[in-house]
Amino acid sequence: MAIYAIGDLQGCYDDLQNLLNKLNFDPQQDTLWLAGDLVNRGPDSLKTLRYIKSLGEHAITVLGNHDLHLLAVAEGIKEAKDEDLHQVMHAEDCRELIDWLRCRPLLHHDVTRKLTLVHAGIYPLWTLEQALAHAKELESILQGDRYHDFLHVMYGNEPATWEDTLEGWDRLRFICNSFTRMRYCNKEGRLDLVDKGKPGSQIKHYQPWFKIPKRKAKDKPILFGHWSTLGHPQVENIYPLDHGCVWGGQLTALRIDVTPMEYISIDCPGVRRPGEN
Repeated sequence: MAIYAIGDLQGCYDDLQNLLNKLNFDPQQDTLWLAGDLVNRGPDSLKTLRYIKSLGEHAITVLGNHDLHLLAVAEGIKEAKDEDLHQVMHAEDCRELIDWLRCRPLLHHDVTRKLTLVHAGIYPLWTLEQALAHAKELESILQGDRYHDFLHVMYGNEPATWEDTLEGWDRLRFICNSFTRMRYCNKEGRLDLVDKGKPGSQIKHYQPWFKIPKRKAKDKPILFGHWSTLGHPQVENIYPLDHGCVWGGQLTALRIDVTPMEYISIDCPGVRRPGEN
Protein backbone atom coordinates (compact mmCIF):
# COMPACT_ATOMS: atom_id res chain seq x y z
CA MET A 1 0.00 0.00 0.00
CA ALA A 2 1.41 3.36 -1.08
CA ILE A 3 0.41 6.80 0.24
CA TYR A 4 0.89 9.89 -1.91
CA ALA A 5 0.38 13.53 -0.94
CA ILE A 6 -0.58 15.67 -3.95
CA GLY A 7 -0.65 19.43 -4.42
CA ASP A 8 -3.37 21.76 -5.70
CA LEU A 9 -5.44 20.19 -8.50
CA GLN A 10 -7.67 23.20 -9.28
CA GLY A 11 -9.84 21.17 -11.61
CA CYS A 12 -6.96 19.71 -13.66
CA TYR A 13 -8.51 16.24 -13.86
CA ASP A 14 -6.52 14.97 -16.86
CA ASP A 15 -3.23 15.98 -15.25
CA LEU A 16 -4.27 14.14 -12.09
CA GLN A 17 -4.98 10.98 -14.07
CA ASN A 18 -1.65 11.27 -15.89
CA LEU A 19 0.16 11.56 -12.56
CA LEU A 20 -1.74 8.61 -11.09
CA ASN A 21 -0.84 6.53 -14.13
CA LYS A 22 2.83 7.38 -13.59
CA LEU A 23 2.46 6.32 -9.95
CA ASN A 24 0.65 3.08 -10.88
CA PHE A 25 -1.96 4.19 -8.36
CA ASP A 26 -4.29 1.41 -7.20
CA PRO A 27 -7.52 2.93 -5.78
CA GLN A 28 -8.25 -0.31 -3.93
CA GLN A 29 -4.91 -0.41 -2.15
CA ASP A 30 -3.25 3.01 -2.24
CA THR A 31 -4.26 6.30 -0.59
CA LEU A 32 -4.11 9.93 -1.66
CA TRP A 33 -3.64 12.92 0.60
CA LEU A 34 -4.85 16.07 -1.19
CA ALA A 35 -3.60 19.49 -0.06
CA GLY A 36 -6.84 21.28 -0.94
CA ASP A 37 -7.95 23.50 -3.84
CA LEU A 38 -9.50 20.62 -5.70
CA VAL A 39 -11.45 23.10 -7.83
CA ASN A 40 -11.45 26.39 -9.76
CA ARG A 41 -9.35 27.84 -12.61
CA GLY A 42 -8.86 24.45 -14.31
CA PRO A 43 -11.18 22.84 -16.86
CA ASP A 44 -12.72 19.91 -14.95
CA SER A 45 -13.63 20.74 -11.36
CA LEU A 46 -16.76 18.60 -11.56
CA LYS A 47 -14.90 15.47 -12.70
CA THR A 48 -12.18 16.13 -10.13
CA LEU A 49 -14.66 16.41 -7.25
CA ARG A 50 -16.53 13.29 -8.35
CA TYR A 51 -13.34 11.27 -8.66
CA ILE A 52 -11.85 12.25 -5.29
CA LYS A 53 -15.19 11.67 -3.57
CA SER A 54 -15.49 8.24 -5.24
CA LEU A 55 -12.22 7.14 -3.62
CA GLY A 56 -13.90 7.14 -0.21
CA GLU A 57 -11.48 6.34 2.60
CA HIS A 58 -8.64 6.10 0.06
CA ALA A 59 -8.61 9.91 -0.27
CA ILE A 60 -7.95 12.39 2.50
CA THR A 61 -8.34 16.02 1.48
CA VAL A 62 -8.12 19.26 3.42
CA LEU A 63 -9.97 22.43 2.49
CA GLY A 64 -8.29 25.16 0.48
CA ASN A 65 -9.39 28.72 -0.24
CA HIS A 66 -10.78 27.80 -3.66
CA ASP A 67 -12.80 24.97 -2.14
CA LEU A 68 -14.28 27.42 0.36
CA HIS A 69 -15.04 29.83 -2.48
CA LEU A 70 -17.00 27.08 -4.21
CA LEU A 71 -19.05 26.63 -1.02
CA ALA A 72 -19.83 30.35 -1.07
CA VAL A 73 -20.84 30.13 -4.73
CA ALA A 74 -23.09 27.16 -4.00
CA GLU A 75 -24.88 29.16 -1.29
CA GLY A 76 -25.44 32.14 -3.58
CA ILE A 77 -23.02 34.35 -1.63
CA LYS A 78 -20.54 34.70 -4.50
CA GLU A 79 -20.97 34.51 -8.27
CA ALA A 80 -19.41 31.71 -10.31
CA LYS A 81 -17.31 33.63 -12.82
CA ASP A 82 -15.77 30.57 -14.49
CA GLU A 83 -17.68 28.13 -16.65
CA ASP A 84 -15.89 25.38 -14.76
CA LEU A 85 -17.75 26.23 -11.53
CA HIS A 86 -21.02 26.69 -13.44
CA GLN A 87 -20.73 23.03 -14.41
CA VAL A 88 -20.56 22.06 -10.74
CA MET A 89 -23.56 24.26 -9.92
CA HIS A 90 -25.66 22.66 -12.66
CA ALA A 91 -24.68 19.06 -11.93
CA GLU A 92 -27.42 16.74 -10.72
CA ASP A 93 -25.22 15.70 -7.81
CA CYS A 94 -24.18 19.27 -6.94
CA ARG A 95 -25.70 19.28 -3.45
CA GLU A 96 -24.18 15.92 -2.63
CA LEU A 97 -20.74 17.13 -3.73
CA ILE A 98 -21.04 20.41 -1.82
CA ASP A 99 -22.12 18.67 1.38
CA TRP A 100 -19.22 16.24 1.03
CA LEU A 101 -16.75 19.07 0.42
CA ARG A 102 -17.79 21.18 3.39
CA CYS A 103 -17.26 18.20 5.69
CA ARG A 104 -13.57 17.91 4.76
CA PRO A 105 -11.13 18.97 7.53
CA LEU A 106 -8.89 22.02 7.52
CA LEU A 107 -6.01 20.02 8.95
CA HIS A 108 -5.15 16.33 8.90
CA HIS A 109 -2.63 14.94 11.37
CA ASP A 110 -1.41 11.37 11.16
CA VAL A 111 -0.29 10.39 14.66
CA THR A 112 1.47 7.23 13.50
CA ARG A 113 3.47 8.88 10.72
CA LYS A 114 3.82 12.17 12.63
CA LEU A 115 2.89 14.10 9.47
CA THR A 116 0.50 17.03 9.15
CA LEU A 117 -1.35 18.03 5.98
CA VAL A 118 -2.82 21.51 5.54
CA HIS A 119 -3.55 23.78 2.60
CA ALA A 120 -1.49 26.92 3.31
CA GLY A 121 0.42 26.18 6.51
CA ILE A 122 0.31 26.39 10.30
CA TYR A 123 0.35 29.87 11.81
CA PRO A 124 3.88 30.26 13.26
CA LEU A 125 2.74 31.34 16.74
CA TRP A 126 0.58 28.20 17.18
CA THR A 127 1.77 24.85 18.42
CA LEU A 128 0.48 21.82 16.54
CA GLU A 129 -1.92 21.15 19.41
CA GLN A 130 -3.28 24.68 19.17
CA ALA A 131 -3.61 24.39 15.40
CA LEU A 132 -5.59 21.17 15.78
CA ALA A 133 -7.91 22.83 18.28
CA HIS A 134 -8.45 25.92 16.12
CA ALA A 135 -9.11 23.77 13.06
CA LYS A 136 -11.81 21.93 15.00
CA GLU A 137 -13.39 25.27 15.93
CA LEU A 138 -13.96 26.22 12.32
CA GLU A 139 -14.76 22.69 11.14
CA SER A 140 -17.63 22.55 13.64
CA ILE A 141 -19.10 25.68 12.03
CA LEU A 142 -18.58 24.54 8.42
CA GLN A 143 -20.10 21.14 9.15
CA GLY A 144 -22.97 22.52 11.21
CA ASP A 145 -26.06 24.68 10.85
CA ARG A 146 -24.15 28.00 10.91
CA TYR A 147 -21.90 27.38 7.93
CA HIS A 148 -23.98 29.64 5.68
CA ASP A 149 -23.56 32.50 8.17
CA PHE A 150 -19.79 32.04 8.24
CA LEU A 151 -19.50 32.03 4.45
CA HIS A 152 -21.16 35.47 4.42
CA VAL A 153 -18.36 36.93 6.60
CA MET A 154 -15.47 34.71 5.46
CA TYR A 155 -13.90 37.15 3.00
CA GLY A 156 -11.46 39.78 4.25
CA ASN A 157 -7.89 40.24 5.49
CA GLU A 158 -8.62 41.40 9.02
CA PRO A 159 -7.80 40.69 11.74
CA ALA A 160 -4.22 40.19 10.57
CA THR A 161 -2.77 39.23 13.95
CA TRP A 162 -3.83 36.48 16.31
CA GLU A 163 -4.96 37.19 19.85
CA ASP A 164 -6.29 34.51 22.17
CA THR A 165 -9.06 36.96 23.05
CA LEU A 166 -10.42 37.12 19.49
CA GLU A 167 -14.08 36.18 19.40
CA GLY A 168 -16.89 35.51 16.97
CA TRP A 169 -16.50 35.87 13.23
CA ASP A 170 -13.18 37.74 13.55
CA ARG A 171 -11.67 34.75 15.33
CA LEU A 172 -13.00 32.29 12.77
CA ARG A 173 -11.93 34.46 9.82
CA PHE A 174 -8.36 34.58 11.14
CA ILE A 175 -8.34 30.81 11.63
CA CYS A 176 -9.65 30.34 8.10
CA ASN A 177 -7.12 32.73 6.55
CA SER A 178 -4.23 31.09 8.39
CA PHE A 179 -5.05 27.60 7.20
CA THR A 180 -6.10 28.46 3.64
CA ARG A 181 -4.48 31.77 2.53
CA MET A 182 -1.28 32.39 4.52
CA ARG A 183 2.08 32.92 2.83
CA TYR A 184 4.00 35.74 4.50
CA CYS A 185 4.02 37.16 8.02
CA ASN A 186 6.34 39.17 10.24
CA LYS A 187 8.00 38.08 13.46
CA GLU A 188 5.09 39.45 15.50
CA GLY A 189 2.77 37.14 13.59
CA ARG A 190 1.04 39.74 11.42
CA LEU A 191 -0.14 38.19 8.16
CA ASP A 192 0.35 39.72 4.72
CA LEU A 193 -2.50 38.18 2.73
CA VAL A 194 -1.90 40.27 -0.40
CA ASP A 195 1.60 39.28 -1.55
CA LYS A 196 1.62 36.11 -3.66
CA GLY A 197 5.12 36.36 -5.09
CA LYS A 198 8.09 34.08 -4.64
CA PRO A 199 10.38 34.51 -1.61
CA GLY A 200 12.63 37.50 -2.08
CA SER A 201 9.91 39.64 -3.60
CA GLN A 202 8.04 40.34 -0.36
CA ILE A 203 7.94 43.62 1.55
CA LYS A 204 10.51 44.40 4.23
CA HIS A 205 10.30 42.61 7.60
CA TYR A 206 8.07 39.82 6.23
CA GLN A 207 9.13 36.22 5.73
CA PRO A 208 7.52 33.00 4.57
CA TRP A 209 5.50 31.70 7.52
CA PHE A 210 7.83 28.72 7.96
CA LYS A 211 10.92 30.95 8.36
CA ILE A 212 9.68 32.93 11.34
CA PRO A 213 12.44 32.42 13.96
CA LYS A 214 10.18 31.59 16.89
CA ARG A 215 7.82 29.30 14.96
CA LYS A 216 6.35 26.92 17.50
CA ALA A 217 5.75 23.86 15.28
CA LYS A 218 9.25 23.92 13.78
CA ASP A 219 9.90 20.30 14.76
CA LYS A 220 6.71 19.00 13.09
CA PRO A 221 6.81 17.84 9.44
CA ILE A 222 4.20 19.83 7.50
CA LEU A 223 2.90 19.08 4.01
CA PHE A 224 1.11 21.96 2.28
CA GLY A 225 0.06 23.46 -1.04
CA HIS A 226 -1.28 26.92 -1.98
CA TRP A 227 2.02 28.59 -2.96
CA SER A 228 2.79 27.82 -6.62
CA THR A 229 5.72 30.27 -6.79
CA LEU A 230 7.46 28.93 -3.70
CA GLY A 231 9.62 26.28 -5.34
CA HIS A 232 11.58 23.86 -3.14
CA PRO A 233 12.87 25.71 -0.07
CA GLN A 234 15.51 23.74 1.78
CA VAL A 235 13.87 24.03 5.18
CA GLU A 236 13.71 21.12 7.61
CA ASN A 237 10.24 19.58 8.05
CA ILE A 238 8.73 21.71 5.25
CA TYR A 239 7.25 19.85 2.24
CA PRO A 240 5.56 22.09 -0.37
CA LEU A 241 3.28 20.35 -2.83
CA ASP A 242 1.90 23.06 -5.14
CA HIS A 243 4.13 23.45 -8.16
CA GLY A 244 1.74 25.34 -10.41
CA CYS A 245 -0.04 22.67 -12.40
CA VAL A 246 -2.83 25.00 -13.57
CA TRP A 247 -0.23 27.60 -14.64
CA GLY A 248 1.74 25.20 -16.81
CA GLY A 249 4.10 24.03 -14.09
CA GLN A 250 4.04 20.58 -12.56
CA LEU A 251 1.63 18.38 -10.64
CA THR A 252 3.53 16.81 -7.79
CA ALA A 253 3.05 13.82 -5.52
CA LEU A 254 5.13 13.12 -2.44
CA ARG A 255 5.26 9.46 -1.49
CA ILE A 256 5.10 9.50 2.28
CA ASP A 257 5.15 5.83 3.21
CA VAL A 258 8.82 5.42 2.31
CA THR A 259 12.04 6.73 3.86
CA PRO A 260 13.22 9.11 2.64
CA MET A 261 9.98 10.49 1.25
CA GLU A 262 10.09 10.83 -2.53
CA TYR A 263 8.78 13.56 -4.88
CA ILE A 264 7.32 12.43 -8.22
CA SER A 265 6.10 15.05 -10.71
CA ILE A 266 4.71 15.42 -14.22
CA ASP A 267 4.85 18.46 -16.48
CA CYS A 268 1.49 20.09 -17.16
CA PRO A 269 0.37 22.03 -20.26
CA GLY A 270 -1.43 24.64 -18.14
CA VAL A 271 -4.79 26.30 -18.78
CA ARG A 272 -3.98 29.67 -17.19
CA ARG A 273 -1.04 32.02 -17.41
CA PRO A 274 0.60 33.90 -14.53
CA GLY A 275 -1.18 37.21 -13.96
CA GLU A 276 -4.63 35.86 -14.82
CA ASN A 277 -7.25 35.76 -12.05
